[in-house]
Amino acid sequence: MSDFLVNFPNSTIEPPMTEEEAAVRDACNKFAREVMRPAGIKLDKLSAEEMIAPGSKFWDVMEGAKDLGLSVKAMAEIEPVQRARLFAIATEEMSWGDVGLAAAVLVQNMPALYALIANNQEMLDYCDGKRGCWAITEPDHGSDNLDPGNTSAHPKGEISRPNCVAQIQGDKIIINGQKSAWVSGAMTAEICALYCHTIIDGRPQQGIAVIVPLDAPGVSRGKPLEKMGARCLNQGELFFDNVEVPISHLLVGPDQYKDFLHHTLSNANPYTGLVFVGAGRAAYELALAYAHDRKAGGVPLIKHQNVQYRLFHMFRKLEAARALLHRTLAYNASAETPSLIGACSSKITATQFGFEVANEALQIFGGNGMTKEYPLEKLLRDARAGLIADGCNEFLAIAGGRQLMNSDLF
Repeated sequence: MSDFLVNFPNSTIEPPMTEEEAAVRDACNKFAREVMRPAGIKLDKLSAEEMIAPGSKFWDVMEGAKDLGLSVKAMAEIEPVQRARLFAIATEEMSWGDVGLAAAVLVQNMPALYALIANNQEMLDYCDGKRGCWAITEPDHGSDNLDPGNTSAHPKGEISRPNCVAQIQGDKIIINGQKSAWVSGAMTAEICALYCHTIIDGRPQQGIAVIVPLDAPGVSRGKPLEKMGARCLNQGELFFDNVEVPISHLLVGPDQYKDFLHHTLSNANPYTGLVFVGAGRAAYELALAYAHDRKAGGVPLIKHQNVQYRLFHMFRKLEAARALLHRTLAYNASAETPSLIGACSSKITATQFGFEVANEALQIFGGNGMTKEYPLEKLLRDARAGLIADGCNEFLAIAGGRQLMNSDLF
């Protein structure tokens, strides 16, 4: 398989990078190539419990990622648009190495990122250096938890009660309930950015966002989830039994929650898209190399017009996705109110194209692509996760379309 991991130039027509951007790209690409991709191939074959066990290569990757110097606090002083661009470059390069491991590196920074969005310096300092996760989905609430006003609910439907509730009581917050098995990084995190319902006038409503230390009394975890793809990203349930957190850990309460969730998704969705552009780029580059090496009909595959046609459209889709993602991130980093419709559009485009590119790449590999001896079957499994991660694409499209409607007319 290593014969196919050739060093083709990065598939990008971005404008020239600054020295700082090029340094980040080169450092992350080197780490992805030498550490993340080899580790990801081996970890993918392990059970979910073995993957995060002491001595696993997973921990080597997490420790090595710290040396890249890309913590939220370290980059907080950088101008917002440039900070977003650096994070975008790093995210794609690491994801080119391995989707699951790149996502694991990203999610451990989420509590610090959300503290930064909330302009809470105390919590930013608290989160710095700690492995984190973001808990929003619940057993009975998936993508609908991204819709605090329940505007996407069926008009005759009844929304089931929340599975997790946090109540403010004086100088502390009391948390009870459960978050679903899809909490990314839950099995290895030290802290959690918890988004959930609260109680107002005796009735649950969204919402509240709070930083929760996962070693607090009353916190427990389920088993790591066994999945089809992105297996190097551990996911699992979190349980809260009368967990007490100081009021200082509050990021936002009910009055600010809707706007805060808007900012959260406007930031999170594009980075999810970049993860799967990285996966698609890895598949594209492998297919391009294979097409030059593999012969069919007496000539290399690349000489067949149909293969050239396929590879061109793979290149086109990746470039279009990356361009939309970078444009969205630049806008959202500079605008007073970030564009959620832009974030949804860029995430959907990138994850759909990433999956399509990985699927086409496997087709170019033919029967070899179906085997575990070659990297394409893993990349296809990894790429498939993008259509669901951070809000399934169908729900995000409905949420984005709803923003196009002038509600004053109806």
